[in-house]
Amino acid sequence: MPPQPPRQDAPAAPATPPPPRHRPASPDTDPRTTVLRPVPADPSVPPPPQAPPRPATPPPAPPRPRTQPPAAPQMPPHGAGYPPAPPAPPRQAPPPAPATPPPPRRPASFQDTAAFHLANSQALWTGGRARGRTPGAPPTPRPSRPVGAATGPYPGAATPSAAPVARAPRSRRRRLAIAACLVLGMGLIGGAAAGSWLTGAADAAPTPADSFAKGRDLWHDTPVDTLFPRTVDGLGVGPGGSDRRWTRIAVAPDGGCAKALDPALAKALAPAGCTRLLRATYTDATRSSVITVGALTTKTDAPGMLKLNSRFSTDNDGARTTMLPLPYAAKGTAADGFGRAQRASWTVRILTDVPVVVYAVSGFADGRTVTDPQPAESAVRPGTTTAPAESGLGHDAKALADRIEAILRKAAGIPVQTTEEP
Repeated sequence: MPPQPPRQDAPAAPATPPPPRHRPASPDTDPRTTVLRPVPADPSVPPPPQAPPRPATPPPAPPRPRTQPPAAPQMPPHGAGYPPAPPAPPRQAPPPAPATPPPPRRPASFQDTAAFHLANSQALWTGGRARGRTPGAPPTPRPSRPVGAATGPYPGAATPSAAPVARAPRSRRRRLAIAACLVLGMGLIGGAAAGSWLTGAADAAPTPADSFAKGRDLWHDTPVDTLFPRTVDGLGVGPGGSDRRWTRIAVAPDGGCAKALDPALAKALAPAGCTRLLRATYTDATRSSVITVGALTTKTDAPGMLKLNSRFSTDNDGARTTMLPLPYAAKGTAADGFGRAQRASWTVRILTDVPVVVYAVSGFADGRTVTDPQPAESAVRPGTTTAPAESGLGHDAKALADRIEAILRKAAGIPVQTTEEP
């Protein structure tokens, strides 16, 4: 349908105003804009294309053309004659966000607190300097100065002409320090061992062979008061755990074994030989019992003493009444009447670490006859009611033999296994 020409009597249309620089504000947001009625759409005019949805992030604006394009003819809106709407005020840009203020600088005094040292303890241990850098940062290289170089304008500053001295790596210095400590420790240990060897050679414990050889000469190298003390104390060795005390009343001159032993005992000890026999007689504190103690030095060696001890134990020769030792009855003493018939208890010891046979025999001091002698090892058993057991004669023989045996071992340089000093 062609357009109709304008009528001659119609008033002239006002000039089209230039397009505003900015998009006019919406009537809903600008209170100064007059709200108009919606104009019904012309069915012959197709609807304008819908604009795509606005993205969340607006695309960059295209460059503005240098020349202003010609304004498109605008149709007067419905209700022409109304004054045009004033342009919307330009949008103001949002104020810029305030800059984040820098963190306050930590005063130097905080470096002396416990929290600072705890936070930088790892850096201080590994050799780094906590001041001037944060933990974990590489240490600041420090200028080195050769030994003897002149100082600069302040203490510790090297002159420009001083050449820096290369420092060894920290790990290398640590290895060198460890090596020096090891060498020093080994030297101290070696010196102590050498000193102990030099000073302790003379004090070394004697060997079994030395002790055995020394025990062979005890009979003439040891004083009689050492081998047979004048008094011997026995704590808790009497009947019922009572204390005993013995006093020496006679010492026999050293001599052979032919007249000092019964024939059966002399025959049993004959394979070991006899060098010398020492004897002494003791009496108890009540002077009611007498005890003769003997030390027979043999001629055999260590294997011979072991063989003799094995045979003596196997045959139980120490418990036979036919092998009682003979007493030493000194004239004019309490043992004047101590003879063969007065023997009540006895013990015989075959030593293997020294070539000595120790024995002891006990009896009554009043000279009474004993028809049933008993070995000391049997008389000291609890509950035994024999005369040697109840009178303490078995305890006297066993305890005195134990002490003389310990004295001999000590004189030969052998450690004594008793808890009481003989």
